[in-house]
Amino acid sequence: MQRDQLRKYADLVVKVGANLQPGQNLVIGWGLRQVLPDHIEFARSLMDAGYAAGAKFVELAYGDEWWLRETFRQGNIDTLSERFKRQAEWIEHLADEGSAFISIPSSDPNLYRGVDAARVNEADRVIAAALRPFNDKRTNGDYQWTLASAPTKEWADVVFPDLAPTDRFEALWDAILASARADGNDPVSAWQMHVSDLHERRAYMNDLEIEELHYRAPGTDLRIRMPKGHYWTAASQDTPEGITFVANIPTEEVYSAPAKYGVNGTVTSTMPLNHNGTLIDGISLTFENGRIINYSAAHGQEALASIIETDEGSHYLGEVALVPADSPIAKRGLLFYNTLFDENASCHLAIGKAYPLIEGGRNLPQSEWEGHELNSSLKHVDFMIGSPSLNIDALTRSGTTVPLFRNGKWATSL
Repeated sequence: MQRDQLRKYADLVVKVGANLQPGQNLVIGWGLRQVLPDHIEFARSLMDAGYAAGAKFVELAYGDEWWLRETFRQGNIDTLSERFKRQAEWIEHLADEGSAFISIPSSDPNLYRGVDAARVNEADRVIAAALRPFNDKRTNGDYQWTLASAPTKEWADVVFPDLAPTDRFEALWDAILASARADGNDPVSAWQMHVSDLHERRAYMNDLEIEELHYRAPGTDLRIRMPKGHYWTAASQDTPEGITFVANIPTEEVYSAPAKYGVNGTVTSTMPLNHNGTLIDGISLTFENGRIINYSAAHGQEALASIIETDEGSHYLGEVALVPADSPIAKRGLLFYNTLFDENASCHLAIGKAYPLIEGGRNLPQSEWEGHELNSSLKHVDFMIGSPSLNIDALTRSGTTVPLFRNGKWATSL
């Protein structure tokens, strides 16, 4: 990794992702997504970019995945819960001051291998509960935030097992930068063009006024009704103050929220999902009136069960996202074992919490989500369903049927 390219990537994350404004605090790392030892150089570049952009204060939350693993395995879960409640208080204070947030999702895919799954699930649950007030506001777009990754040795070892050990880390850096459109001379300009293209597709989807989506592929025959007043979004969001930010770097998706009780049929995954250090593959879900009534996995059945059985809301969907099979990440043909990247290579759905993507949804209390068919849960877990065999049709509110995807790609060029 050349230092000059690292600075350009950091500038992209700060200026386009978080879109830090002069006088704001910048928080790098929170919750389980802290700055790991292999991220120090990148985190310092983010810090430098933050102060150059006028940050009042930069918070760097350093962490250690091995500490997490051993705490999940041996530590007292009640104490762990208290620890994250205290951290959440500080994070919420910074959020109340109008901070911008950057997270570096880069977990070791095998981190919790050999750890009792029940303890991992319980620890994950209490941490999610502690951070829920913060995350509810974050996913509502109440302040700027972005996810942008950097490699770790353990992650690189999993993605590139056939390379010499000394080459894996740099190979993952190269793959991350290429996928994030950050490997050129001017990543900021490249992203401005990319965001514009996604916004054009977003406008097309919203103009259709879709009533229902029908997915068909081997192992998949699924109908998803869209809630009244829903809208599609892509790439960027705006805070209530009108500051635009990009939550995911990379992003290739156009997405919305399904009607909680409007999902029927069966869907089969097309890529493995890494969740809490367990690889889940061959997922099959059957829905009736929105609820998952049957589920299975060829590998990782227990981990899949831990997701779906978290709470009542984790038996329903919270997101529907469209990504063509010829997206730049898909064309690389590389499994990242990291949802930030893998979800941008494939159409996907999310089990659990919705983003309130309906008219007036930002200001809608969660106590009223049910009446608008928006799902709430501690979980939000994406799984990939796209392939070159996937066809999707849209039934519009005017009663016409419009082909959206044919053979895994957009049926209509813009």
